[in-house]
Amino acid sequence: MRRMTGLELLRADPALAALAAFPFDFDLERAEHGEEVRLASGAALTPIAGDDTGGTFFVCAGGPVLYASSEGQAGLIAGSVDEALELVVGLPGWRDLLGFTAGDPPDELCAEVAELEGEMRASYAPDLDEQRSGLLAALGLAALGPAELVARLHTAQLRTEPDFLLLNAEELLAYEPLHDHPQRPLYDVVLESGRADLALLRASPESWTRTAADGIRRPVALRAAQYDRDPGDLGFLRTLAEAEANYGMTDELRLAMLLIARHGGAAELPLLLRLRETSYDTHCGLSELPEKGEEELRAWARELDDALFGEDPEEEPELLWIEFARRQGRTEHARAALIRLLDATGPAEAPRLGTLAHELAELGDFAQAARAQKIHTALQDRAWDRGSALTRLASLQRQAGDPQAAWASLERALRVLDPPEAPAVPAPAPPADTSADGWRGYGLGHRVVQEHFELAAAAGDRRAYDRGRELLASLPHPPAAAVREAADRAARAVS
Repeated sequence: MRRMTGLELLRADPALAALAAFPFDFDLERAEHGEEVRLASGAALTPIAGDDTGGTFFVCAGGPVLYASSEGQAGLIAGSVDEALELVVGLPGWRDLLGFTAGDPPDELCAEVAELEGEMRASYAPDLDEQRSGLLAALGLAALGPAELVARLHTAQLRTEPDFLLLNAEELLAYEPLHDHPQRPLYDVVLESGRADLALLRASPESWTRTAADGIRRPVALRAAQYDRDPGDLGFLRTLAEAEANYGMTDELRLAMLLIARHGGAAELPLLLRLRETSYDTHCGLSELPEKGEEELRAWARELDDALFGEDPEEEPELLWIEFARRQGRTEHARAALIRLLDATGPAEAPRLGTLAHELAELGDFAQAARAQKIHTALQDRAWDRGSALTRLASLQRQAGDPQAAWASLERALRVLDPPEAPAVPAPAPPADTSADGWRGYGLGHRVVQEHFELAAAAGDRRAYDRGRELLASLPHPPAAAVREAADRAARAVS
């Protein structure tokens, strides 16, 4: 016969549930959070109890328990509901112990626990010890010491991101961590496989061709070689560089070239000059690649290294590691990092907002991408730029499943691109760069028309279809194939 879980026993016995609620502050009747929330990953999230501060306990997909405070902090506190009950009953002052780790002095932890529980006994729980042992026994749970409970709590907190990042469901802002414990940096996660490949490349020349042919492993292995340099790497660096050159003058090809130059010197100039011809792109110092001279070549490599690369992964932009994480299939790592970056990005950083919108869309998180794009759009001053940004916003809103918002954005785009007639009274002329005259004759015109048809096709929206046909007729040039295909899909959707 299956043993009932602690939560099932609480739900089946009102007396046990009342004891869990007071004095242990795990109240089944408070299982309703103050605002709608969801996990960034989209995984299941079920509220099971609350406490007297307005916080809520949730069971996540897979069983771990997440606690969300009423002040915007959230994090895992246990690997299962039974472990969460062992925590809140065995360590009722756990919320004041979030800053402790397994490595802290036990006497400091015990002193803090004694003080917290002494205050509880003196003010409202004189029978705390008897109540604790009785409830744990009734639920079939273990009575663990403070050090073990705190160690489990700390481990759970560090597991929160990326898979259990909590969001406000309306604004999509992320909750802050329960405590600011150092997290494993994303670059370390990304480089883990690269370091393994680097060790393999150094140990086995038979792996060179196989690694070079892998478009995901090759660039990360090159990054690993950037931060762990060895002149003995010259052989496989040549192989990796030759393979990378098939994709144009990428940052990783520039990196491979400077490493080859620094490790091999002037003897590598024929290879480097041939690699430079990969594309016509010779900026970022490649036009200065000397054609002879040992000292000149090493000076060039040092300058390129200092300008673009270096030997510390912490100095690289976070977006570099986010892109690598996405390419490695670490979707939740990339998503969590992008959301944190978006939350921290202000209006003064408009270009970054556009990049974040693009990266989130690449992940398939169109709701977050639309959030970034909406802020980006509001910062555009020129009519052409704002109309283009609004069209992009409509596309993201449509893909996020919000056709009404997409229609509203398209309407705004047209009002910006086709402003009403000028008033009869004289008015100051707008700056020349705000004009959107002639937008129909360029790619923007085709994108606006296509997005109307895409919306009509996705939502069966007759308004969008009719407007798309009107705009299509106003284009001065024949529509692109993508526009015609979207029009055909829209016609079928609204017929």
